[in-house]
Amino acid sequence: MHIGNYIDMVHRGQQDLAQAFIKVSEHHGHEPDIKSTCILLAGWSRQLMEKIKPFAEKYGEEKNKEPDKLMRDLFEGPRKGSMALLRDLQDLWLLAREAQVASIILEQAAFGLRDKELITVCNDINGFSKRQISWLLTRMKAIATQTLIAAE
Repeated sequence: MHIGNYIDMVHRGQQDLAQAFIKVSEHHGHEPDIKSTCILLAGWSRQLMEKIKPFAEKYGEEKNKEPDKLMRDLFEGPRKGSMALLRDLQDLWLLAREAQVASIILEQAAFGLRDKELITVCNDINGFSKRQISWLLTRMKAIATQTLIAAE
């Protein structure tokens, strides 16, 4: 069974997402709602990490570096300039989507195993992921016009 691979991907995807939300909150804390909302969304990801842990014990985890590679590629360091917040939000959106897709795939395995508890956890992850993604997209839309067409 390779389910451990996706358990690890979901676990580390949420871990990376939590870290990325904290980084963005620190880099852009001067923006309205960014600091508080990013800290809240990071907390959700930390809670989801805890929910997946029992399944790592039950099925095992197959460690791989794929989730961390995306985090390293997207968040090399703080960005500066007028585009920084927009790009950081877009990178968060990509991480959140990756985490969501991994949980959807893991949920399919849970259906195959008839593991109702894992199905429930995957549903929770998907629900929180949708909310994180929705906020990120809304926030990007709110700043896109001014960021892209206004003179600095």
